[in-house]
Amino acid sequence: MAQRITIIQGHPDPSGNRFCHALADAYAAGAAAAGIAVRRIEVGALAFPVLRTQLDFETGAPPPAIAEAQEAIRWADHLVIIYPLWLGTMPALLKAFFEQAFRPGFALGRGAELAWASPLKGRSARIVVTMGMPAFFYRWYFGAHGLKSLERSILRFAGIKPFRETLIGMIGTFSEAKAKAWLAKLEALGRSGS
Repeated sequence: MAQRITIIQGHPDPSGNRFCHALADAYAAGAAAAGIAVRRIEVGALAFPVLRTQLDFETGAPPPAIAEAQEAIRWADHLVIIYPLWLGTMPALLKAFFEQAFRPGFALGRGAELAWASPLKGRSARIVVTMGMPAFFYRWYFGAHGLKSLERSILRFAGIKPFRETLIGMIGTFSEAKAKAWLAKLEALGRSGS
């Protein structure tokens, strides 16, 4: 069981009233009830620019908000990444966050070892994705390509594994009972630290 968890809540709406926010709250409550230390990164509330050049990615200094997020990621032994599916993948702001945070020297090696150093090795992750379509359809018809890209092109390169997935489909049709059931499931996952 994880002892230190950082939740990366990736819904870009900073108002805090989306189902992704509620899922993050439920997971955090479960983890805290189990005595697990939790930190949280609210990507929608962070101020940072979009990277525009390879030079900046490889040699630039991360903005202060990103440096704080990097410390929260480094501190954790388990990451929970929660986001809504937008156009088949993560929202652009969350992708921009990963581009800023997962730079060479932090999540990737430098130079010839760029893709093989795995600086964040030893950490695990759970990825929670909400979507309007049925989750099985996203896997079967679309091949879950956006999720696979996060797992294979970002997390695995940084050495983060294993990773587990929780896909929550048809959220626009949820009854109150169904929403509560998913929140209870996330709270249980938080209690187990997985």
